[in-house]
Amino acid sequence: MSSRDTANVLWFEDLHRKDVNLVGGKSSSLGEMTSSMNIPVPYGFATTARAYRYFMSQTGLNDKVNELLESIKDYENSDELHKACEKIRNLIVDAKMPDDLAEDIKKGYTDLSEKMGQKDPFVAIRSSATAEDLPNASFAGQQESYLNIKGKDDVVNRVQQCYSSLFTDRATYYRHKQHFPHEKVALSAAVQMMVFSKASGIMFSVDVTNGDASKIVIDSIYGLGEYIVLGKVTPNHFVVDKQSMKIVEKNVVKQTVQLVRDPIEGTKEEAVPEELQDKQVLTDKQVIELAGYAKEIERHYGCYMDMEYALDKSTDKLWLVQARPETVWSQRNKEKKTTENEGDNVVSEADSKVLVRGLPASPGVASGVVHVIDNPDDIDQFKKGEILVTLMTSPDWVPAMKKAAAIVTNNGGMTCHAAIVSREMQIPCIVGTKSKKVAATDVLKTGDVITVDATNGIVYDGKVASMLKKPAASTQSGQVVAAETFAPTATGVMMNLGDPDLADKYSTLPADGIGLMREEFLWTTFIHEHPLYLIEQGHPEKVIDMLADGISKVARAMSPRPVILRLSDFKSSEYRNLKGGEKYEPHEPADLLGWRGASRYYDPKYIEAFKLELGAVKKVRNEFGLKNLNVMIPFVRTVDEARKVTDIMRGEGLVRSADFKIYMMAEIPSNIILADQFNQYIDGYSIGSNDLAMLILGCDRNNDTVASLFDERNLAVKRAIKHLIKAAHKDGKTVSICGQAPSEYPDFTNFLIQCGIDYVSVNPDMVKATKRNVAHFEQRIMLDKATGRGLQDPTNYDWE
Repeated sequence: MSSRDTANVLWFEDLHRKDVNLVGGKSSSLGEMTSSMNIPVPYGFATTARAYRYFMSQTGLNDKVNELLESIKDYENSDELHKACEKIRNLIVDAKMPDDLAEDIKKGYTDLSEKMGQKDPFVAIRSSATAEDLPNASFAGQQESYLNIKGKDDVVNRVQQCYSSLFTDRATYYRHKQHFPHEKVALSAAVQMMVFSKASGIMFSVDVTNGDASKIVIDSIYGLGEYIVLGKVTPNHFVVDKQSMKIVEKNVVKQTVQLVRDPIEGTKEEAVPEELQDKQVLTDKQVIELAGYAKEIERHYGCYMDMEYALDKSTDKLWLVQARPETVWSQRNKEKKTTENEGDNVVSEADSKVLVRGLPASPGVASGVVHVIDNPDDIDQFKKGEILVTLMTSPDWVPAMKKAAAIVTNNGGMTCHAAIVSREMQIPCIVGTKSKKVAATDVLKTGDVITVDATNGIVYDGKVASMLKKPAASTQSGQVVAAETFAPTATGVMMNLGDPDLADKYSTLPADGIGLMREEFLWTTFIHEHPLYLIEQGHPEKVIDMLADGISKVARAMSPRPVILRLSDFKSSEYRNLKGGEKYEPHEPADLLGWRGASRYYDPKYIEAFKLELGAVKKVRNEFGLKNLNVMIPFVRTVDEARKVTDIMRGEGLVRSADFKIYMMAEIPSNIILADQFNQYIDGYSIGSNDLAMLILGCDRNNDTVASLFDERNLAVKRAIKHLIKAAHKDGKTVSICGQAPSEYPDFTNFLIQCGIDYVSVNPDMVKATKRNVAHFEQRIMLDKATGRGLQDPTNYDWE
């Protein structure tokens, strides 16, 4: 065993990136930049993993820690996890550090003082776990850092606090979820000269917004870097092209506060001098200098890098204080390359074998490895780029669906959950394979490589490479490409959207707003916990904050165009799948017709949860100033329900006005028959043609046995829609439609326009086509009116 293996302290110049097991990711990276690269790194040393293990062994803490960890029955129970972790941290901090280890750390600090020619210099102490900062298992930011530490006793004390930070709630939970044995992880503390920053920031050697490896991204703020991590200050943002080393994008935002060093408190917040608030934090020259370091560090490490830097206020020198592999795009682009270069099971189109057929729910072609999921509890095992094969999806499957290259289900029709969500997210999807005689889960097995042709509803064995090739773009020189144009239409074309992360992507489509934003996406993708459970746990603010965050993304991206948020419309079985939901949800034999929509909102058992949704709406409108947000109430069975719900909203400060509209889903026959009475409580309707057709025809749209009878174009449904438009318009109320029919059937869109509908709302992939269809149909109406020679529709759509 070498002396390095038994040392408690090692200097940066003696460390290399391969020493992760000795000193962890952060310390080994600082050592690599010091010993092997020409990068300015504040000088220092690292305590070793051996020192940590020696501390835990000599103090007898290992058994106590293991006992407390084993006492955690449910890692999802935040209170239970917190209590156990707090006890562990207190045990570590209160233990007496072995004298020989304490002396080694003190000697390191004394030697650093002598080497730097400063008595008792200020140092930064950063935790470095032996399992952190690896591209496939990042623990980044889960342990502590301490700034402005002075004096050898305080250094020893802070190293011990670093040890305890290995057991923060977050780090402990993360290791458990990643199946990292706690005893395999150790902690090093990097002790390095403090940079008294007048500015600091973060940079990446890849554009983290889109994975563009030709760019370097640099963010900078005044003062210490903590305020970037906390999101307290919006940084200056620079994008540098790696090839030309020129700044290609610059966004300078006013900064009014900064975190600075304080000799007594350690750090304090103070105002940025007024003359600097609007100025660029770094000069262009400093930005280019940093980009040069980023390029060099990436070249040396051979992967995308995530780095932190500081600008010394006394010398104007830039220092790199941290570098670690960037995890998200490193992994994504690696997966992408693996998929692109996949050579296994490649077959020609002529030799391809059909495995399964189904309904082409969302067009597209994709190839990949099958992952069959029978139980929703196994969703977290699903990996990005796999093909999801299952019986049927529900809202709580959305996180897995977002990762899927394609989706194939046994059950369902063109209006089932899997179909609707896949179309919105533009993921190839085939549903209802069972209706074509062969169930997908009977034929496709986890690990199979298949090609999904969702445009035609066929699944092939192997990777059919020719189907996956995209047509090459024309390279004809001098070719002029005409910009897309869309004629203005009197009938608005709106867009359906649930996933806030897609809002920016789709905001450039020629949509007149969001006609339906499904709140359910936010619950299943971000919140995961039942609202009543969160209230009971004392965290109702989590609902308001996370809903508001997701809603505001969409409202901001679409502004000033209107956004209509449909308030929660989970069924009891879907609510039960949220954490803690079992306690609050009934077991209903037909929950599609049970406790859902408006009937929940005024129920004494649920009203407090509903008020949290309203709180999120108020936050988006009042705090964020996004007045383009309106709401829609789903599944209102009676006029009295409409009164009760709007009364609650009024009581919470959400009152109908010129700039705040309350709409109602029209999806129950009573909504149509009593429209003249519903009108007094709302500003308009959005027809849910899927549920409306189901309830008028008495046909379960998710039941394969009767799916063939389900058709929104049935005359009974059309007569209902025409009656609703007439009754709503009589009282100055608008009517929209957000079901699947306008996307599926252009002739149905023509019928709606003939009836005078105000808006049609379709999935993003159909916005452009629908916009053109609407313009065409409107022009046809005007032409027919002018000539009197148009085609006559002999059907009588009036029921009176």
